[in-house]
Amino acid sequence: MTPRVKVTEAAKAVINTLTNTHGELMFHQSGGCCDGSSPMCFEKGELMINETDVWLGTIHNCDFYMSADQFEYWKHTQLTVDVIEGRGSSFSLEIPLGIRFVIKSRIYKDNEVDELSPIHVGEMI
Repeated sequence: MTPRVKVTEAAKAVINTLTNTHGELMFHQSGGCCDGSSPMCFEKGELMINETDVWLGTIHNCDFYMSADQFEYWKHTQLTVDVIEGRGSSFSLEIPLGIRFVIKSRIYKDNEVDELSPIHVGEMI
C-alpha cells in the first residue's frame, strides 16, 4: 500500500519532543492562512475536525488531516512532513522551538495510484 503521507526521521524526533510535553498530537495541513501551506501540529482534539476535513493517514502515531477542497489539489501527491530551522508564524506547537514543520511533495507514479491508502472524510480518527 502506498501511504499518502510520510514523515522524516528529523520530524519524528521533534514529534517525540512535543509528545513528551503535550501528550497525543495531530496534524492538519494548513491551507495558507497563517503560515503558507505548512503542516500544523496540535494537541490531539485541539482542532475540531468536521465534514470538510480528510484524514490522510498517520505519521509517527499522529493523525494527519487536510481540508477536502485542498485535498482536491493535492490528491495526486504524496506528502512528506519534514522539519527545518527557522521560526514560522503559525499556531503549530513546534514554533517556540525555533523550528517548523514543512511539507515536501511528489507526484505518485502510475503504479502507485491503484495502491493508495484509504482516506476518511469528515471524521476524527
